[in-house]
Amino acid sequence: MTARATPLSRRALLRAAALAAAPFATGCTSGTAEPLVLAAGEPGGFYVEFGELLVAAVTRAGMPATVAGTGGSVDNLELVRDGRAALGLALTDMAVAARRGEEPFGAAVALLAIGRVYENYMQLVVRAEDPATRAADLAGRSVSLGALGSGAAVFGDRLLAAAGIGAQVAHRPLRDAVLALEDGGTDALLWSGGVPTPALAELAARRPVRLLPLVEHLPDLRARHGGVYGPVTVPAGTYGTATAVPTVGVANLLVCRPDLPPPIAGALARTLVAAAPELVPRSAVGTQYLDQRSLIGTGDVPLHPGTAAAYRELHG
Repeated sequence: MTARATPLSRRALLRAAALAAAPFATGCTSGTAEPLVLAAGEPGGFYVEFGELLVAAVTRAGMPATVAGTGGSVDNLELVRDGRAALGLALTDMAVAARRGEEPFGAAVALLAIGRVYENYMQLVVRAEDPATRAADLAGRSVSLGALGSGAAVFGDRLLAAAGIGAQVAHRPLRDAVLALEDGGTDALLWSGGVPTPALAELAARRPVRLLPLVEHLPDLRARHGGVYGPVTVPAGTYGTATAVPTVGVANLLVCRPDLPPPIAGALARTLVAAAPELVPRSAVGTQYLDQRSLIGTGDVPLHPGTAAAYRELHG
């Protein structure tokens, strides 16, 4: 289920830790434990879809959990920072910015990782008949860069700056951006998510769309913001496209505060490994999800000690 985030008590975390410390394969649940809150994302996006699969697996394993709908990465990191969510999904670039106290965060956020869960694809979408063939062709035109509070909004600003593009920028939730693109209210929308993103697939079923390649801007993005960005390819056939589209990718992390009890962190790590096949949305394509070899590849966001210990036990 999807819920609104509310402050978590230390007592609730300790109760959850006690459950997690029990044999994790028992599958028993407790009616007295407050559920762990996972800050996820917008309806129609992969954060919510993945989050619901994860909390279902965690709950089956013995720790009640629930998904909180949010605007995206920035909101999620702020909810974790403020203790209103125990866990959050976040783009690596936003998690690194939070730890460093960079914009849009006003101060450094104490943050650790449970694991690297899947790859996000930056998807710049236009109507199929639009003359644009690259991002630079959108100069002076209208572009929706994602809802405020999302990683896509921040990445969009970074992309425009790196590419030297001046555009008429609006910030809309995904559903609103899709409607605006469909109705001619915007020339393009930028979305950060797995492929195919359900809301974009629904749009493509109603009217033809195309993705613009973004990989040409990768060197400038990495020069400005480091190695959090990498080259990825949206497979041919996604959203009805005839050819594969090279774009920019950034890993997604499952993050927490350092005071998350180690038994919870360890139990979550074991769930990510044991339930990996169940955590891949049916619509996902390629190998973007839960490669067990890359779970520990969290870059500049260190693993939680409880998680690191669990991975060592599982893999040596």
